[in-house]
Amino acid sequence: MTTPPAEDVLVEALHAADSRTAGAAQAVVARLIREGSLVSGTRLPTIRDLAQRSGLSTRAVVAAWSGLRRDGLIETNRRGGTVVAQLESLRGGAVSWSDRDLLTSSPDYALQPDLATAMLAGLQTDQINRPGRAYITDRLREVVVEGWPFEAEAFVAAGGGSEGLLLAVEAAAPAGALIAVEEPVMPGFLDTLTEVGFSVVGVESDEDGAVAASLAAALAREPAVVVLQPEGAYSAAGTLTSARAHELAGTLEAAAYGGWIVEDDAVGPLAREQAPSMGSYFPERTVRVRSYCKAFGMDIKTCVIGGSAELVDRAINTRVHGISANSRILQDALAHLVTDPDAAALVETARACYEWRRTGLVTALAERGAVARSGPNSLVVWVEVKNETGTLIELARKGIVVGAGSKSHVAPKRSGLLRVAVPQLPDDRGLLGELADALAEEAGSTHRERLE
Repeated sequence: MTTPPAEDVLVEALHAADSRTAGAAQAVVARLIREGSLVSGTRLPTIRDLAQRSGLSTRAVVAAWSGLRRDGLIETNRRGGTVVAQLESLRGGAVSWSDRDLLTSSPDYALQPDLATAMLAGLQTDQINRPGRAYITDRLREVVVEGWPFEAEAFVAAGGGSEGLLLAVEAAAPAGALIAVEEPVMPGFLDTLTEVGFSVVGVESDEDGAVAASLAAALAREPAVVVLQPEGAYSAAGTLTSARAHELAGTLEAAAYGGWIVEDDAVGPLAREQAPSMGSYFPERTVRVRSYCKAFGMDIKTCVIGGSAELVDRAINTRVHGISANSRILQDALAHLVTDPDAAALVETARACYEWRRTGLVTALAERGAVARSGPNSLVVWVEVKNETGTLIELARKGIVVGAGSKSHVAPKRSGLLRVAVPQLPDDRGLLGELADALAEEAGSTHRERLE
């Protein structure tokens, strides 16, 4: 059986994935290489030829090739031809771990849409520079209301997801109040809560979401706000299921809880599917904060808070006493991205790539005897270690900077944890193996102070 030319393989895969951007094209070619559809040494078509046959712009192909070259997946020889890199090159230290964000879960920038088109779409309104404040534009409200997990009474746009989450909590809770938070949480959130004067109690989670018994224990302390994470953006196990949501609703009812419920949807459009909401049970006391930055880029700088009209109104007033409102341009640019087919295709590609990287690292660590976990939407992999601080230091000596699991839990765990961000992990299994080697080696080590 004759093997089809590389150009035919590429064009067919790009068309099948509806790839129209550099990031989408890069992800498709990376997948073909790691799956073996394009083997080491395969000569790739010229940029011009591939652009003409695939429908991609020359600029997009150049950018995709640049990203693949950065990842060590392709190389250009002296005669100017571009080929799939040799296997030894893929595993030979082509990646500098210090160049990748394994700490904060910043997205893979190559898997995010070009914002130029979205910004132009945001300018297509007669409301630009008009007086008055658009706390949420009509265009943005129309596109988010259809996919909201419960019938929200009101919506407001705010800054990035972290800002929106803190804004919702501050709007709901008086100064110095107790906040119940589903763990593990995003890096820095617990520190921020304590810095602004709140006390915090943790709520454990498992593969089905927040644990009802742990929530009941937290409710006994009468928190002003319960913060849940239905989509499990930082989960070690799973996402909220319908059965668990019903159980949590019963727990809240039995405790006669009359406080606010804030749901953090930090993963946004990157989630496999939307999780159920407590807003279906308590719409007058629930808001959901949906972030779009992980999917569309940090500079879109717009999240949406939707749910209880009273709490949305409080959030508006809490944000600089009602003076501040997001730019109409940014809001309508986000509305364009939410409905744009090209952006949707790139989000789908990013979701698949992140899943590949997440499961690849967890599998590689398990093969090396390390205990590692991650939820299906999670932006991080959690790795058990004997000595959290010592392991972080030793990994940093090797140029590998990851996070401390203790920063995402209210109370210290019996064993230490590392938090490894998923989005910028490499696609190649060999490189993931190198990282797993370093993590597994240090995870089981007993570190002692050393004199230099």
